[in-house]
Amino acid sequence: MHPRGVLFVLLLALVLLPISLSVRPFILVIHNEDLVDGSASADAESVEDSAPDWEEFGEPDAISEDDLDPGSWRPIFEPSSSSSALNSSSDSLYFSGVRSLISASSSGDTAAMDEAISVIETAAFAGSPHAQSALGFVFSTGCMRAKNRAKAHLYHYFAAQAGNMQSKMVLAYTYFRQDMPERAVKHYAELAEAAVASFLISKEPPVIEPVRIHSGTEENKDGLRKSRGEDDEDFQIIEYQAQKGNAAAMYRIGVLYYYGLRGVRRDHARALFWFSKAVDKGEPRAMELLGEIYARGAGVERNYTKAFEWLKLASRQQHYSAYNGLGYLYVKGYGVEKNLTKAKEFFEKAAENKEAGGHYNLGVLYLKGIGVKKDVVTACKYFLVAANAGQPKAIFQVAKMFQKGIGIKKNIQMATILYKTVAERGPWSSLSRWALEAYLKGDVGKALLLYSRMAELGYEVAQSNAAWILDRYGEHSMCIGESGFCTDQERHLRAHALWWQASEQGNEHAALLIGDAYYYGRGTGRDYERAAEAYMHAQSQSNAQAMFNLGYMHEHGQGLPFDLHLAKRYYDQALENDPAAKLPVSLALASLWIRKNYADSFMVGMIDALPDLFPRIEEWVEEVLMDEGNVTILTLFVCLLTVLYLRERQRRLAVVPPPPPEPEDEAPAPN
Repeated sequence: MHPRGVLFVLLLALVLLPISLSVRPFILVIHNEDLVDGSASADAESVEDSAPDWEEFGEPDAISEDDLDPGSWRPIFEPSSSSSALNSSSDSLYFSGVRSLISASSSGDTAAMDEAISVIETAAFAGSPHAQSALGFVFSTGCMRAKNRAKAHLYHYFAAQAGNMQSKMVLAYTYFRQDMPERAVKHYAELAEAAVASFLISKEPPVIEPVRIHSGTEENKDGLRKSRGEDDEDFQIIEYQAQKGNAAAMYRIGVLYYYGLRGVRRDHARALFWFSKAVDKGEPRAMELLGEIYARGAGVERNYTKAFEWLKLASRQQHYSAYNGLGYLYVKGYGVEKNLTKAKEFFEKAAENKEAGGHYNLGVLYLKGIGVKKDVVTACKYFLVAANAGQPKAIFQVAKMFQKGIGIKKNIQMATILYKTVAERGPWSSLSRWALEAYLKGDVGKALLLYSRMAELGYEVAQSNAAWILDRYGEHSMCIGESGFCTDQERHLRAHALWWQASEQGNEHAALLIGDAYYYGRGTGRDYERAAEAYMHAQSQSNAQAMFNLGYMHEHGQGLPFDLHLAKRYYDQALENDPAAKLPVSLALASLWIRKNYADSFMVGMIDALPDLFPRIEEWVEEVLMDEGNVTILTLFVCLLTVLYLRERQRRLAVVPPPPPEPEDEAPAPN
């Protein structure tokens, strides 16, 4: 926390303020007046056409992730995932260059990195759009080449035109930042559609967010521990229990493999194995997923009859999401006779039991007029419920309705935000998994390279992760600048730019760090006014620390007008937003009281002098108090300050002369 000079104990108290590190979730609130008649617009057909033709289980082998994300680095990290990645000699050269680039980022071999980029340049000049995309990244970050935004944009533009989806993500994010919604929405719509095509699971898994590797200024050890996949101790315990015949453990292991959760690589064959064993042991929750596996043919030959049997058994066990699968089979007539009435009944049962998939499926029925009268407004209402529950396909449909103004009043900015939410779940999000795996293995250089690439695509978590690595590891971060390892200034400026981008996307902690950078002059000139602007941005996101800092700056007239009343207001707001801030706020208010009532006392001078002493005090705090837990010293120090203050007050009162005695009433003179 910056301005720590209110009282010494603030140095410790302020670190207790919790910091929210995630973008706050949004809820779509639509009023009746926001809904419009879908039949009133000729664009209604375009929204209807966007609805899936009931291929909710998808065709696993129809469109591969490599086809949806051409030029992906997946063949480098998962060699067995694709056998058709090399379509030309230039593409072969591109993969060779990227492979060398990644290897050099791990070892810190700048000469090898320069050579790898030269290979990528050769491939780009030979016409490889994927090499052009990688070259755009090189010029965007200033890695062994002079940073050049114009060149970066040009390379990404041509790569996107040729079908590279990651460059299309870069362009979409660029237009999004530049407040060009018409261009941004066009790109994000295409990307979101590709992302939806990559969702191979009808029963939506838990939302898998990119892992944030830091918590405030510290490493997120708990979150990282849960992401170690098969190396995680908890996973090994569950696997041991499953091998010993525990049905619940068998189901949990199957879920981890089926969805690819907690750092475990998705493996449908292993999931099928464990689900089958769980069912044999009497675990009913595995029935539904077995039904889906057979319907999709994931890790087994597709068999709709078996799928229907398993889903029926699951529904009898009150697993309401199984009704969505049954409804799908009745809509398509797979494994059973086609029956739209029964399909609607099953979707309604799922929706009645708060299954987002049920609401989404009913929305598609009404949007396309399947078994019901077509009603875009009703479809919109169902999609909104499912979207607020996080169902990505529903979010996609709502985004298209906002874009076209069908069922809902047209809102391009909202459409862009929703499309972006879905697009970021596309196959290119695999970068996050590979970056995390590298970080967990201690390969900071590779992690920084991958997070930086993902940050360029517009992922807020990747932006803050890359910035945190640059700040935390400093010269050991393997940061590569224009002519070798980054100078301190290059590293600070790169971290600053990443924090700022994360701040723009709602990361309040990022705005706070930007304010600290300007306040202290870290990597940039000290600028109290810009620090105040950054703190204002964090304060607008309800960050208690930013409110406290603004109060301090008003109290001392640093970058903001000297105003004790405004200082008190910000201190009070900090406490209102975070009750845990009671101690630091109380001490700050005490400082305000002393400053107001004893402006010329030695206490005010001592308080103002503390920031200059902070480096030595901080070292003493860490070595004496934090390591040894010697709270007694802290208590004695506070008591000493109190005694000194009381003695000073007593001395002031002693030197003031007593007031003259009141004259006694004189007796009236005798007559």
